[in-house]
Amino acid sequence: MEQRLSLVTLGVADLDRAAAFYEGGLGWKRVAGPEGVIFFQLPGMGLALWARASLAEDAQITDGGASFSGMALAYNARDRDEVDSVLAAARAAGGTMTKAPHEVFWGGYSGYFTDPDGHLWEVAHNPFWTLDAEGRVTIAAA
Repeated sequence: MEQRLSLVTLGVADLDRAAAFYEGGLGWKRVAGPEGVIFFQLPGMGLALWARASLAEDAQITDGGASFSGMALAYNARDRDEVDSVLAAARAAGGTMTKAPHEVFWGGYSGYFTDPDGHLWEVAHNPFWTLDAEGRVTIAAA
């Protein structure tokens, strides 16, 4: 298997509410897809929103309704001000702040929010990593 990630699919309770959060609140642009699934093209990969029950059914699993999946999505910002503005936009769109932005132990600046379905996002500026013009991250070797 090649070392890459192509698509992240978030199971959501209300597809219209999730679309309003990501499109209206965060300003993301959807791309064409089948009815009942919303796709966003990201630099080098995609994000999908799909009804949680449909995702569980497709994977042939039982939805246990866990409140924390043990996973966080991350948005790397170009600077500290962008961290603050993204977190403010998420809050204004109906997201919940779980950790206010602050300087962190690894030398960056970071905060967390959850979207209306409880999916955890970190918004961070890491001065040791670089972002290209399209937002693709390069992780610096330690």
